[in-house]
Amino acid sequence: MNETEWLAGRFEEHRTHLRAVAYRMLGSLSEADDAVQESWLRLSRTDVGEVENLRGWLTTVVSRVSLNVLRSRRTRREERLGVHVPEPILARADSPDPEHEALLADSVGLALFVVLETLSPAERLAFVLHDMFAVPFDEIARVVGRSPAATRQLASRARRRVRGSAPAPDVDMQRQREVVDAFFAATRRGDFEALVAVLDPDVVVRSDGGPRRPIASTVLRGAKEVAERAFTFAKLSPFVRPALVNGVAGVVVVPHGKPFSVMAFTVRGGKIVAIDALADPDRLAALDLTFLDD
Repeated sequence: MNETEWLAGRFEEHRTHLRAVAYRMLGSLSEADDAVQESWLRLSRTDVGEVENLRGWLTTVVSRVSLNVLRSRRTRREERLGVHVPEPILARADSPDPEHEALLADSVGLALFVVLETLSPAERLAFVLHDMFAVPFDEIARVVGRSPAATRQLASRARRRVRGSAPAPDVDMQRQREVVDAFFAATRRGDFEALVAVLDPDVVVRSDGGPRRPIASTVLRGAKEVAERAFTFAKLSPFVRPALVNGVAGVVVVPHGKPFSVMAFTVRGGKIVAIDALADPDRLAALDLTFLDD
């Protein structure tokens, strides 16, 4: 085995971890994979004999690459006005993909990602690295170019926003699925009271239709308003396919074999507190939905 092969083997030991860091930073698997690849290129040009902690070194590198991507988004004004639902990770409802389970080890649901999108790049990095991967503040400070105390404040501000806007879902997946099934059953029957009963009074719906479907981009709040909107899409109920969406109960709506939307449901205390939907035709077309054919 030559030195390059040995180094590639060491890198592969950390690939899943690096991909998880980059995905939480960027909310996009394709961009996360690009960031991981850039980390490998930088490693291949580095004298690893001077690297004491390879995992920590690579985590720093992929974080810096991701931070640059986030800052570039703002500089080029790529962030669209209105709600933006990040790229979901999908799996069969009854058989999660092992790779996806590793990537979502701490259940990073779409509701959390939507909140992360509202943070500044530095806040997002500080929160992701410290709260999700237990990276010390003095190490994070070197990445964002702040003092450890200032970096701690970045993470604190981000944490308050996350706790206030992205509640953790119930851990019982079967219960989650029962609540989601009840939602669609009530929708099909046209039972308004039953539908409102499974919704939290302060439920929020965030839907991203993208540039080609702007009418589907909306934010709704309140059980009655959400229930009324749900009935307008009742005709699509027969085309709902159960799925795991970022580790929580969700569905893919596929009328006549063409994806219409992906919906993730945050269920807390037996009630739906958030629904995050991706309805952008271009982004839906890029998703791997082959698991629906199993």
